[in-house]
Amino acid sequence: PYVEWTDYHDEVKIEFHREIMPYLINLKKNFTQHALSDIAELNSKYSIILYRWLSMNYNQYEHYSVKGGRRAEQVEAYRNPLISVKELRVMTDTVADYKRFTHFETRVLKEPLDEITKHTSFNVTYDKIKKGRSIDSIVFHIEKKRTADDNSYKLEDTAYQEDKARKAETEDKLAIEAMKSNYTTLLLENMLLSPFEMQDTKIMAGLQVHVYPL
Repeated sequence: PYVEWTDYHDEVKIEFHREIMPYLINLKKNFTQHALSDIAELNSKYSIILYRWLSMNYNQYEHYSVKGGRRAEQVEAYRNPLISVKELRVMTDTVADYKRFTHFETRVLKEPLDEITKHTSFNVTYDKIKKGRSIDSIVFHIEKKRTADDNSYKLEDTAYQEDKARKAETEDKLAIEAMKSNYTTLLLENMLLSPFEMQDTKIMAGLQVHVYPL
């Protein structure tokens, strides 16, 4: 509903309508988050581009593994994402570069994935898929590293995972109810609630449970 921009200023101010906030929260919460500490260790622009794309896919794998909503093969595809070489060139802005695939593979695949595996929480490998004589697509295989300090994969049993998923789902529902509430509009109009706070599901769920009933 609101955009502010002037050609002599670097900032663009955008206000999102409250009805779209649940979708933005879900997007931020489940799919596009990635560890800034991981990105800080990456030097190659191709490493950063691939890491963000791989993170988006793996986050969906983790999300749907717990909450359901996708067939088993769809969930597994998020952990083994497939992309055509043409799409990969567009994504990495190399349409006009590295015309020979061997050069492209070295600079855009091998070196960046070595860096990602070395410096981030992912171990990533890939396979090349041929169509005729040329390489048509790449399928990546993402595994999350297990550290000595993080035994969550071994210690969190199914019951705990299901309980955690139920709590998260309840919190999401309460937050969405709060966003639709007239009280949220009043708080926003009187500057007692900011759009940034609306993105926090804990805050919104807390308002819905503890504040709005009063």
